[in-house]
Amino acid sequence: MRYLLDANALISLGLGDHVFHSRVERWIGSLQKDKTELDFCAITELAFIRILVQLPDIVANVADAKSQLAGMKSRSPLPVVFLDDALGAERLPSWVKTAKQTTDGHLSELAKTHGAILATQDGKIPGAFVIPE
Repeated sequence: MRYLLDANALISLGLGDHVFHSRVERWIGSLQKDKTELDFCAITELAFIRILVQLPDIVANVADAKSQLAGMKSRSPLPVVFLDDALGAERLPSWVKTAKQTTDGHLSELAKTHGAILATQDGKIPGAFVIPE
């Protein structure tokens, strides 16, 4: 099984004091290590860095955020794979109707293209796997 973590799941995983950190960490810990991989992509990695640098309670610059992301990937109990992204706007699913849905739609389609499932904490994304509480 392959799971593409959306930006919120990736941020939750990477920040130990995030309200959903334990939720994502427990879920990943429950997955079969020899049958599951975590997928990352440019959009989610860049969102992780952008958010981390902007958080008022965390003193981080881009280099620090990149280092934290790299460390998180290297310490993952599951294999981590970076997905190439060559999808244009024409591939947005038909359920995308608003600006707020564009990234979710793109990530959903990217996951599908690579035989993965989008993993999220957002129950409003059609076809996505909602990380259990």
